[in-house]
Amino acid sequence: MGCKTAGSFDSSLQADRGGFFVLCTACMDAVHDHGAIARLRAEAQRCKACPLWRYATQTVFGEGSASAPVMLVGEQPGNEEDRQGHPFVGPAGLLLARALEDAGISRDAVYVTNAVKHFKWEPRGKRRIHKTPAQREIDACNRWLNAEIDSVRPRMIVCLGATAGRAVLGYSIRIGSLRGVLHAAAERPAQQVAVTYHPAYVLRQRDQERFAAAYGELVADLRGVAHALHESAELALR
Repeated sequence: MGCKTAGSFDSSLQADRGGFFVLCTACMDAVHDHGAIARLRAEAQRCKACPLWRYATQTVFGEGSASAPVMLVGEQPGNEEDRQGHPFVGPAGLLLARALEDAGISRDAVYVTNAVKHFKWEPRGKRRIHKTPAQREIDACNRWLNAEIDSVRPRMIVCLGATAGRAVLGYSIRIGSLRGVLHAAAERPAQQVAVTYHPAYVLRQRDQERFAAAYGELVADLRGVAHALHESAELALR
């Protein structure tokens, strides 16, 4: 499968010889203004729309190709992300990278971000423990997530966990009842939305059998995303 129309997400996704879904280089370079994300990232560093900035090390903005056909949205940065300033670089990020590989999705084909850009935590001894963001904090960060979506214009948004699903779809969700099916956000008819587990949820499954089951479902959902994108790309080239 080749890319015939630079500027079309549907036709910019290709399968390489290893079966991975990757972006046509010409499309990656030509589709969008890569400087837009950089400008948004710089602006977000000064955000004080909610109190979380007072306790976080820094704003952790999204990263990836500015013309990625897939946007992965998590909940918030974790401890490692907060320290390093990059999304999904901690244990959950390593598991996500493995799941993407097992699903046949190239890391170059995705843009990763979070619904909330500052790490919300509570002290436990010397450790900083994750604390779920409140709705007001999700709402305060929504402008940044919306700006990322508007800039990247992904064909597919994958919500990793309930917080991300609520931020994208606009209502509370249950992962178990929504995963495995493509959804549409009322305000974003151009994008399809998939919902699956956050990799941190998978890591919390201490029992080996439960971990394997949760990880298998995460990979299966990501494979479904790859399949849907592959189908839309094939249709665009006919």
